[in-house]
Amino acid sequence: MKLQNKYRVALVGYRLGIGGAERVMANLSVFFDSIGIEVHIVTVVDEFGYEFKGEVFSTSSLKNGNEGIRGRVNRFVGLYRFFRKQRFDYIIDFRFRLKRLEEFFIAKFLYNAPSIFTIHSSKMEVYLPKNKHLARWMYGRVYGLVAISTESEKEVIERYGFSNVTVIPNPIRFDLIEELKDEKVDLSFEYVLGVGQFENNVKQFDHLIRAYASSRLKTQEIHLVICGDGVLLDSLKALSVSLNIDDFVHFVGFQSNPFKYMRAARFLVLSSAFEGFSMVLVESLACGTPVVSYDCKNGPNEIIVSRNNGLLVENQNETKLCEAMNEMVEDLVLYENCKQNARKSVARFSLERIGEQWISLMNMK
Repeated sequence: MKLQNKYRVALVGYRLGIGGAERVMANLSVFFDSIGIEVHIVTVVDEFGYEFKGEVFSTSSLKNGNEGIRGRVNRFVGLYRFFRKQRFDYIIDFRFRLKRLEEFFIAKFLYNAPSIFTIHSSKMEVYLPKNKHLARWMYGRVYGLVAISTESEKEVIERYGFSNVTVIPNPIRFDLIEELKDEKVDLSFEYVLGVGQFENNVKQFDHLIRAYASSRLKTQEIHLVICGDGVLLDSLKALSVSLNIDDFVHFVGFQSNPFKYMRAARFLVLSSAFEGFSMVLVESLACGTPVVSYDCKNGPNEIIVSRNNGLLVENQNETKLCEAMNEMVEDLVLYENCKQNARKSVARFSLERIGEQWISLMNMK
């Protein structure tokens, strides 16, 4: 697929490594480039890790060594000049938008092309002001708001009354997963898997560790492996020690290739307080590995068909989470059915299909 016309698109994000929204931005840059769109990526900090396409403009240098208000003014002026010089057809913003005054000027004066603002979490306040009138003033007439789940879309519309909201789920790169998933994992035991950051407790690995400790998995020599890193690591390790399961719980750090751990796992477990649209669920299923997840806001119930590709668990119920983990190990008919259906159940989230939804939204030909 190649577009007939030539377009120039700016993708705006915090960085190009670590983070779900940043990964979506990087993936879309690859798709847009493949169909002939000229891609420019604007980042707040110089941090790379994901494969991407396009020219990067980092705003970190615009502060000119200044912090505080002066540094922010320098950055705004530099970005103003950048956008006026480049003349984009569309600007897509993937950032958290917490500083209301700055975001007002960005939405109203900085972006000078049809602008699309994404909402990647059920925690709306990191993307939109709590005040309905301020939110509508800032974003009511932008080209579009993109929510990544129908539940999130519904909440945005009900809370703010926006009419310019579209649902476009996060895409996954099957080509990249196929390339990386069969790399060898240097573990000599069977395991179930958790993947995510430990910078805060949104992913609630303490729930997963306690549920594992109460389960029958360790009696069958099935361990728990957790990929990720962050400030809560020591407390999670201490929890494993206090439950006397530290020999069975393995923290393997941040992994640039989590897919090999997903492919080799019996199943993946998600125990989050909330999600936007869980990439790890979709990626695990794309690796052919079933999942067990809390039915938290937002997204798991739009990815998991319970007993078809995984098990959906009553939200925040650790006992039910434990029972689901036991069932996924002990009911072999259920497990094999979920494993057989895993990959095809997420075909609709391929980068190509999701990319086409973006092209349709922007009315490109």
